[in-house]
Amino acid sequence: MFPVRLEGTTAPTLMWAEEWTIEQAALQQLRNMADLPWVHGVRVMPDVHVGKGATVGSVIAMREAVAPAAVGVDIGCGMTAVRTDVTASDLPDSLRSMRSRIERAVPVGFAMHERAVNVGALDVADAGGVKKGWHRFWQDFGDLHSGVQPRESKAMKQIGTLGGGNHFIEVCLSDADEVWLMLHSGSRNIGKELAERHIAVARALPHNQRLVDRDLAVFLAGSKEMDAYRHDLTWAQEYAARNRAVMLTLVMQAFRQALPGRPVRFDEPISCHHNYVSEEVIDGEPMLVTRKGAIRAGRGDLGLIPGSMGTGSYVVRGLGSELSFNSASHGAGRTMSRTKAKKRFTVDDLVRQTSGVESRKDAGVIDEIPGAYKDIEQVIEAQADLVEVVAHLRQVVCVKG
Repeated sequence: MFPVRLEGTTAPTLMWAEEWTIEQAALQQLRNMADLPWVHGVRVMPDVHVGKGATVGSVIAMREAVAPAAVGVDIGCGMTAVRTDVTASDLPDSLRSMRSRIERAVPVGFAMHERAVNVGALDVADAGGVKKGWHRFWQDFGDLHSGVQPRESKAMKQIGTLGGGNHFIEVCLSDADEVWLMLHSGSRNIGKELAERHIAVARALPHNQRLVDRDLAVFLAGSKEMDAYRHDLTWAQEYAARNRAVMLTLVMQAFRQALPGRPVRFDEPISCHHNYVSEEVIDGEPMLVTRKGAIRAGRGDLGLIPGSMGTGSYVVRGLGSELSFNSASHGAGRTMSRTKAKKRFTVDDLVRQTSGVESRKDAGVIDEIPGAYKDIEQVIEAQADLVEVVAHLRQVVCVKG
C-alpha cells in the first residue's frame, strides 16, 4: 500500500501515510519544501504532523544546501535504550519509589544540576560512542556562535537533564517480561539557541528573500554561513548524544539502587538521533539529508520508535529501504496540538489512559496524554517495509518534566 505519492510537487515526495490523514498545514509545508530548487526528494513518515518551520516526520535530501528548519530547534534530539537482565518478577509491587529515585537523579523540565556532573567520576554508558573526549568537547564550545558564549555554564549543568514536552524516561517490559530502560531527550537550551540564531541568519540571506515560506530558508554549500551552521550543528548533535549518555548512566544508577541486593547487568545501549543532518549517497549522488522526526533505518541499523506515555514503544531494525532514503518514523506522532489536547482532555482522562503506568497524572502533562497521539500500532504497521520489530515494550514507569 505504501508509499503513496504527494501530487503537485516539484521534487518527488513519497509518503508512508495516506494524504487524507495529514493536516492541510502539514501538506502545505511538505509542498513548499519539495518545491525548493535544491531539493532532490522528500520522504514522509507515518508519524507526520505539522511542525514549527518544517514538517515533523520528514526526510529531505538536498544538493549543496541545507534548511535548518528541516532539522528543528532541538538539534540532535533522539532516543537511547538499554536492556537489563532484570525481569518483571524482580520488580517491587509498587514502582513509586523507583520513579522518585529517577526524578531525584535526573532534573526534569526547566531544572538543571546544581553543578555540572563530574563525568570523570561517573562510568558513563557508552551510548552513541561518546564515552571519552569530554575535555576536548568542552574546549570546542569557544568556537560556537558568539551569541551563545555566555551560556557555557548553563550548558554544562544541563548535561544529564531531561527537559519537558514529549521528553521522557521510562522503565519498560518486553513481551518476554525483560526490563528495559528508555529515554528521549535532545540538546536542551543550547541546541535551541544555536538553531534559532542560525535560522535568523538564513532568513536574512539574499537568495532566501523570494521563498514562499521564509521558514524554509537554506544555507548554500561553500558559504561561510553554511560552514558556521554545520560546525555548530555537529557540536549540538554530539551534545545531545552526550546528554543522553550521562542521563542513561544516572538512570541506571537509580535503577540499581531501587533493587537493593539484586546485581543488575546491562546490555550495550541503543542510541539514535531523530533531528539531525548527515552526508549520504541518495540515488547515486552525494546529498545532505535532514531528518526531522525520523530515524535512519539502513539495513541492520537498530532504532527506537516510542509511542505515547501509555501505549508502549518498539525496538526496530532497519531494512535498508532506498525508496525511503533509509529512514523510518521517530514515534507515534501527534494528532492534535498541545493547546487542543489541554482543552479536550481532563485529568480523569489522563488517569484512565495511563492506567497501570507509574507516572505523573496531573494537569501539567495532559498535553502528553495518549489520546493526543496516533496509534503506535498503526504507525509501525504502515512502515513494515522500512523496519522489522525486534522488541515491543510497554511502560511501567514514565518520568516527564
